[in-house]
Formats: sequence, C-alpha cells, structure tokens
Amino acid sequence: MLKASRFRTALAGVLAVLVVVVVAAQQPGVHPITGRRFASVMGYQGADWLEREERDIEEAPDKALEALDLQAGMTVADIGAGSGYMTVRMARRVGPSGKVYAEDIQPEMIALLKKRLQRDGVTNVIPVLGAYDDPMLPAATIDLMLLVDVYHEFSEPVKMLAGMRAALKPGGRLVLLEYRKEDPTVPIRFEHKMTVQEAKAEVEAAGFTLTKVDGRLPRQHILIFTKP
Repeated sequence: MLKASRFRTALAGVLAVLVVVVVAAQQPGVHPITGRRFASVMGYQGADWLEREERDIEEAPDKALEALDLQAGMTVADIGAGSGYMTVRMARRVGPSGKVYAEDIQPEMIALLKKRLQRDGVTNVIPVLGAYDDPMLPAATIDLMLLVDVYHEFSEPVKMLAGMRAALKPGGRLVLLEYRKEDPTVPIRFEHKMTVQEAKAEVEAAGFTLTKVDGRLPRQHILIFTKP
C-alpha cells in the first residue's frame, strides 16, 4: 500500500508539472528585454477594419507619411502591409522610379493586396510573403521600412529586427507607428500599444538608434530608428 501511495503521489506530481508546461506553452510570448507580452496577430478576416472610413481621422496616414519625407526613386517597404492601405500611398510618393516591397505573413492578405494593386493600377509594388521570423527581403536594398501597428504583434521580434536590419541600406530608417501606451485615453487594447521606452529598449538592442520621436499624429507615436 505504501509503494502504491508513493507511486500515486509521484504520478500526481508529474501530471502537475505537465499541466504547468502546457499552460506556459499556451501563454503569449514575452519580450526578453522589456517583459512586454506579444499581442496576437490580426487575421485576414479583420481586413475590413484596416479599410474603415474613420481611419483617416484616427490615424492621419498622410500626415504620417509627410513625417517620413519619402522621395521619388526611393526603395521602401511596408512591413505587415495587410490589404495595402499604406502601401498604395507609399507607392504614389516614391513614384514610378521607386519601389515598394509590401510584406505580410498571411497569404490571404497578399491576395487582397494584389487585388487592390490591380484595381488601382499600381505597378511599382512587389508583394512579399514573409515568415513570422523573417521578412524575406533582399539584403541591403531598402531605404526605409514602415511598420504601422505591426511591431507589437511580432512573435519573434529579435529575429525579425535582425532580418529587417539586414535588408536596410546603411543609414536606412526603420519607422514604427504604435498606439501610445502612455495615454490611457487611446481606445486600443493595452497589449496593442507601446511606450517609447519599450520600443527604444527593444529596437536599439538590435543595432538601431532612435533618432526621432514625432508626435504629430492623434493617437500614435512615430518612432524613427536609423541603421548605422
């Protein structure tokens, strides 16, 4: 009886450990530097939200692009491009002599993007199906990368930053638009916001330098990082 009791106790302990391991594996990831919990990726089923009429007022996309001073002939990238809301705006600014890599990890989003490009007659965009840990972009070719409400959803931010850094030219810029976590009045879920301090700590650890914080938008930080 004693041996059986000990066996049951040991088995219960093993099961308890397994439960803890399974629960831990199901929890969202945490950034190793800041302890920030990664938000879940918005699925392609929510693409209509990206195209909502209120977005012009809530996010002022044209003001955001004005802050970046995009020039004709530049090669730029829209990371997490979704259905192409920002992509087509970037394409117009860099003009026919420029190029936009529009990257997303969801094939369904890439399909929506291609339909939009065809509908709008945009020919200077290259759709790219990326991976959750690799943007799949050519090395040292890009002048500027824009991530609009995207970085906080990366499940492998360290690897993605390394891949994006490799794709940027020396002196290239990495730009994050992120809802201000410092402002409790911004009506976005907490895990879908970031503070300037969080972004600075995480991105500078990947070899970038935060060169400008632009506050012109109604709800978002414009955080401009530069590759040395």
